[in-house]
Amino acid sequence: MSVKINYKNNFLKKNSSNLVLFSDENFNISGLKNHISSKEHYFIKDLIKNMDIKKKILSFDISSKKKIILVSIKKNIKSYDAENLGAKFYDLFKDLKINHFNLNSDSISDNLKNIVGYFLHGLKLKSYAFEKYKSKKKNKNILITVTGKNKPLIKDQTKFKAIEEGSFCTRDLVSEPGNILHPDEYAKRLNSFKKYGLKVNIYDDKKLKKLGMNTLLGVGQGSIRGSYLVTIEWNGLKNKSKPLAFVGKGVCFDTGGISLKPAKFMEDMTYDMAGSAVVVGLMKSLALRKAKINAVGVVGLVENMPGGNAQRPGDIVKSYSGKTVEILNTDAEGRLVLADALTYTEEKFKPKFIIDLATLTGAIIVSLGSEYAGLFSNDDTLSKQLINVGEKVEEKVWRMPLNKNFDKLIDSKNADMQNINYVGGAGSTTAAQFLQRFILNKTPWAHLDIAGMAFSKYGGALNASGATGYGVRLLNKLIEEYYE
Repeated sequence: MSVKINYKNNFLKKNSSNLVLFSDENFNISGLKNHISSKEHYFIKDLIKNMDIKKKILSFDISSKKKIILVSIKKNIKSYDAENLGAKFYDLFKDLKINHFNLNSDSISDNLKNIVGYFLHGLKLKSYAFEKYKSKKKNKNILITVTGKNKPLIKDQTKFKAIEEGSFCTRDLVSEPGNILHPDEYAKRLNSFKKYGLKVNIYDDKKLKKLGMNTLLGVGQGSIRGSYLVTIEWNGLKNKSKPLAFVGKGVCFDTGGISLKPAKFMEDMTYDMAGSAVVVGLMKSLALRKAKINAVGVVGLVENMPGGNAQRPGDIVKSYSGKTVEILNTDAEGRLVLADALTYTEEKFKPKFIIDLATLTGAIIVSLGSEYAGLFSNDDTLSKQLINVGEKVEEKVWRMPLNKNFDKLIDSKNADMQNINYVGGAGSTTAAQFLQRFILNKTPWAHLDIAGMAFSKYGGALNASGATGYGVRLLNKLIEEYYE
C-alpha cells in the first residue's frame, strides 16, 4: 500500500472525495462554515453532541461516496502530536473503499502552518509495509490532495520526504532475510548509493587484513561470506570542516558463532544489523535533503556463523588500535565489529563527534524495554543534545553510567581486555565500557544501544510491527537542531 500526496491551490469540489478538516480540541466547528455546506454543518453539529470527543478524530458519513473527517488540534500542539494524529488517521481510514481524501489546510489556524506537514509526515511513516516477498500484495493506493494556503513550504516538503525515504531505507534493510542481505549483497547495495551524491569506499577482507582490523575480521571468519568496512561520506559544505561521524554495527545474521544462541527466536537475528541500517538511512536522508553539513557513516558488515574456520572462545586477536582482546564468548561479537570501526573512524576522519548505534545487548531491553535506547557517552553536551532531540521526535534515549570502576570486569589476565564480563551484571555498561577503550583521542562519543528499539513485535505510534527505523529521525533532528 502506498500513500501519494498532491498539493493544489484551489479547493476540490468532488463529492467522490472524503473531506478532511481540522477543528479545536473540543470539536467546535463554528469556524468551518466556509468549508462545508450549511446542511452539512448542521448535520455534523447535531451528531457531535453524542460522540466521544476524546477520540481526536471523528468521521461523518455524508453519503455513500463521501465522509467528512474532523481532526482535533489541541492548544500548544507539539510536532510529534501532529505526527501521531496522522498515523492514527492512516490506521482508521486505510481500508476505505473510496481512498481519495481532500485535506483542506485552510481549516487550520494560520499560526500552525507546519502542523499539516507533520500530520502528513506521520501518516506516511505509518503507511510503511514490507511486502517484498508476498505473492499477493496490497496494491491499494491512498491519494491525499492538500488544498489551501497552510500547506507546508516546499523546503519542508523536501525535508519530510528525505526523512521518510531514509527511514524506509532503514526499515527495508532491517526487514530483509539473512539469505538475501548477507554482507556481500549489503556492500553491493551500498556501492549504489553513489547515485545520491555520496562518496562510498568499500574495504573487503583483503584490505581489512592489511589494515589490521582483526577484531572485525574474527567475527566473520566462520562465514562463507566476506566481511567489509564501508565508509559513506556526505560533503554538504564547501569547506573542509570536521565531519560528524556515525558508526553502525552490521551483523547481517548472528547465530552466536561457536557460542551458539538458543534456537528459539534466532530468526530475529536478521535485525542484528539495524545499527548499520540506521547509519545508511541517515546518510541517504542527508543527501536527499542536501544537508548543509559534512558527515560520514561507517558500517562494519559481517555474518557470525559457526563454520569450520569460526573464531573460538579463548582466541586472542589484535585490534586495529593495537590493543589485544581475549574472546571469551563469540556471541559478544558486535563490540568487536565496532571496536575496529570506531578507532578507524576517529583516526581517518578526525570528526567533531562519533555516535555509534548497535543492537548490542539483551541487557538493555531488561533495563529499558522498548521505550528508550540506552545512551552511554564520554561527553555531557552531546548527551544532553541527544536527550533533548529524542524527546522532540519521540525517539527517546536514557543515559546510563560509564565509570572506570567497571574496567576491572573486562580486564583480561591473558590480553589487554576480554570481550565479556564473566562476573555477571551490568551487561550493557560493560559492553559500552569496552567500546570506550577504542576511542583513543578523547573525541566526543556516544553509544546508542538500540536492541529494544530497532524491531517491534507489536508496532508503535509511527510504525507497524517489524522494523521501526528508530534512530534516523533522532539523528536528523540532532543535526538540524545543533549542527546545520
